[in-house]
Amino acid sequence: MTRIVTLGFVIFPSFPMACLTSAIEPLRAANEISGTESFRWQVLGETGQPVTSSAGVVFAPDHIMTDVGTLDYLFLSSSPDGIFKQRAKAQAWLQRHLRKGGTIGAFSGGVFPLARTGLMKGHPASVHWCYDSAFAAEFPDVDVVKTVICEGHQRLTVAGAAAVFDLMLSLIENTCGAEVMTEVACWFQHPFVRTGEVSQKTPSLTTEATIDTLPKQISKAIQMFVEHIEDPVQIKDVAEAVNMSTRSLERSFRRATGESPLKYYRLLRLKQARQLVLYSSDTLTEIAYSVGYASTAPMMKHYKAVYGVTPHEDRKNSNSFRVTDGSCLPSV
Repeated sequence: MTRIVTLGFVIFPSFPMACLTSAIEPLRAANEISGTESFRWQVLGETGQPVTSSAGVVFAPDHIMTDVGTLDYLFLSSSPDGIFKQRAKAQAWLQRHLRKGGTIGAFSGGVFPLARTGLMKGHPASVHWCYDSAFAAEFPDVDVVKTVICEGHQRLTVAGAAAVFDLMLSLIENTCGAEVMTEVACWFQHPFVRTGEVSQKTPSLTTEATIDTLPKQISKAIQMFVEHIEDPVQIKDVAEAVNMSTRSLERSFRRATGESPLKYYRLLRLKQARQLVLYSSDTLTEIAYSVGYASTAPMMKHYKAVYGVTPHEDRKNSNSFRVTDGSCLPSV
């Protein structure tokens, strides 16, 4: 008899609906294809009240989370703002789950409320690139990895809905075999199965390409920019590091990205600043210093030029993102 794998999905207000469906649908298909109830799942809430997803669709939890029995996996799905209203009670419940041998984890922004319980301290975590700067600022004792999935000791974190689907396919293969897993992937036209070691794709800020598809020297230059957000590096030093003259780097960078290296670098720093504005409680002075500005005034000027609002206004309106210009940070 096939052992039933049990899963609980704890949802918070504004959780990414795609992550939940990317978890449940392949498991449902695996049960149908195998003709057995190999997987059993429950949607859980901290209370019994309905929970509204990031898409505005309302979900009624099956159970209050603390009322359920032993499960194999517990995953939190949330926006980065998610918190347990009764943190001590939730922490005790998660600790009991760990003592019984279960795994705790998170989908996308769910890693924030999970880390806020203190149970990720000393454990690495996969954090979606949209949120990695804000996460690192709030949880310096958690090692952020760039892979789509991070599996550690009784911890399992996943960056984004597509990666959730990959994780479920892996679970199906381990439980039902490769044949069932392949058929599930084909049901949903999932083109290939990624392992957890695959690095996250990150977009170029100014083109439709991803950074890894840009010319090698340009990708290397961007990586140097990423590594020197707090302590800005000179463009001439970047050019030297990628074996180009400053003028040649300027031309090649503009050809590949549509922007000068200096402006692209500034956009990277502002993107990180916006994460911290929206998803951290740092002061604007602290944020300015952390992204390489000597004072808040120039950061605020550049911020408004790019995003159309001041950091103060953006933070105030963080629950009603402006989606028409593509500058919002998505719930993924």
